[in-house]
Amino acid sequence: MVTTDSANVHAVFKAYDVRGLAPEQIDDELARAVGAAFVSVVGAAGGGVVVGHDMRPSSPGMAQAFAEGAASAGADVTMIGLASTDQLYFASGHLGLPGAMFTASHNPAQYNGIKMCRAHAVPVGLDTGLATIRDLVAAGERVAHDGEPGTITTTDLLAAYADHLVGLAPVRGRRLTVVADAGNGMAGHTAPAVLGRLELDVVPMYFELDGTFPNHEANPIDPGTLVDLQAKVRETGADIGLAFDGDADRCFLVDERGELVSPSVLTALIAARELAKAPGSTVIHNLITSRAVPQIVTEHGGKPVRTRVGHSFIKATMAETDAIFGGEHSGHFYFRDFWRADSGMLAALHALAALAETDQPLSQVLADYTRFHATGEINSTVEDQQGVMDAIEKEYAGRDGVEVDHLDGLTVTHADWWFNVRPSNTEPLLRLNAEAADQTAMVALRDEVLARIRG
Repeated sequence: MVTTDSANVHAVFKAYDVRGLAPEQIDDELARAVGAAFVSVVGAAGGGVVVGHDMRPSSPGMAQAFAEGAASAGADVTMIGLASTDQLYFASGHLGLPGAMFTASHNPAQYNGIKMCRAHAVPVGLDTGLATIRDLVAAGERVAHDGEPGTITTTDLLAAYADHLVGLAPVRGRRLTVVADAGNGMAGHTAPAVLGRLELDVVPMYFELDGTFPNHEANPIDPGTLVDLQAKVRETGADIGLAFDGDADRCFLVDERGELVSPSVLTALIAARELAKAPGSTVIHNLITSRAVPQIVTEHGGKPVRTRVGHSFIKATMAETDAIFGGEHSGHFYFRDFWRADSGMLAALHALAALAETDQPLSQVLADYTRFHATGEINSTVEDQQGVMDAIEKEYAGRDGVEVDHLDGLTVTHADWWFNVRPSNTEPLLRLNAEAADQTAMVALRDEVLARIRG
């Protein structure tokens, strides 16, 4: 397969990034073409572009090819080398340059991809430039550039990135024991730089950079990948456990008992902390975060705003409302002080800061933010997704005290519970998220809705 063939290009360009098998679908040739097209679309000819890459074996070569393509189109390229995705966002904001990050995030080892942004970490999605880049590459058009080619230089921004994050969320108080599981991903590069600046006892797990993921996939939304971290926290008597995905833009927590902490709980905690700095501010939450999040935002004097699932919706709504913070169920946390970009490491620092300033265990610190029982996301294979959602809506819409909306799929809300069913953008799946006031009610609701989804 020639990766720049139109059919392949359309297959690997997704809603927010480029993603596919390497080298079968994504290789140096494609990266070089994307680099040139990117410069054209973001207007970087005569200006600059910043490029970073993760630890996957194919990433350095593709990053270099992208840089060569970008330089051929007239951009001066700054290579920052090994980086987490939020480190690339930092570089884009710090340098005021559009950027590209070579990573497949939490995907297995055989994948790779490209995440792109405009200057100051403004996202590039299909409706904000990515489709134009795709179409230029698919057409095989050479990006015209009459002037001199750009230069390619290298710089190290890891220390500046670490200083910036620690300044945004200083950790002061008691000395904590922290287990950090990098999953052989990029947190093995960034965690020593960031956490090493703090008065912590860090127990590292899988910090060796290895894009073959020899220990477990770096995908903490899958509870199976957190078993080692939970065991290590219990074994060492640590105060907290941190788990990062492959490109370290997401963070999940484990408390001192080895119990998993819902990302909605961390969203509520960070929201309260950010509102203490900027009273009355807006906080964004997507529609499948816990009902506790808007409750807590309101209790702390903030304005909760609900969005669709997906980082482009969160970031766009943050820009529209000047929100101070946004959180998603998937472990993505967005900060106005970080160019509205997401940072797993900054979220981790907020959790450490909140814990260090008390003498309580993490489970107690988080107790007030944990108010409901949730299913987590449950996927079901469904061919007629709209037909099933229509049937579910017909079943529930007439019940007393029930409200229905279609912000993203179907959301059915009651005073004591809610659930959302929404289709996957890429697969014949329906995704269910549900929440109720207690475990028994949640299980009953989950089973009732799943029975309707699965026929």
